[in-house]
Amino acid sequence: MDIECPRDEPIRFNRQRQKVYFYQYRFDRLHPLGRKNWGVKPVAYDWKDLTLEVYRIYAPMGYGGLLEKVMISVRKPGTDEVIDRMHFADSLWKGEQYWAIVRRFMHEGPGALPDFYYAPTDWHCDNPHNPFDRLLPKVNWPTEMDVESRTAPASVTQP
Repeated sequence: MDIECPRDEPIRFNRQRQKVYFYQYRFDRLHPLGRKNWGVKPVAYDWKDLTLEVYRIYAPMGYGGLLEKVMISVRKPGTDEVIDRMHFADSLWKGEQYWAIVRRFMHEGPGALPDFYYAPTDWHCDNPHNPFDRLLPKVNWPTEMDVESRTAPASVTQP
């Protein structure tokens, strides 16, 4: 198990399987010196079990202190019990825009997405904004999950 923070924490949305794959870095806030619950833990959830949560907290800071965060919450099937939460965006505006794009992709497919003005960023390039990011380990999905998250099931045809 790695105890270093990864370079990125990507999310993969697989429309054909109706699954979402998260590459999460977990750490134990209650036991910061114990490494038992630390490290990268890739997980997969069904799309129908995901909802978006928005929360605001006030932290006394020099610029006002109101922090707005957007999280993806995973609910236990058939209940309202939240079993996991993942960070999605740092502002309400970004979270709303990103979630609208994701929902459109998952329901209508890639043809329904708007044209993007900026070229996609290669997150594996060796020229990050912060030079210290070069020292962080690159994202390395488990082989089985990597293949599953990029392919459709054998019985489903590609749209």
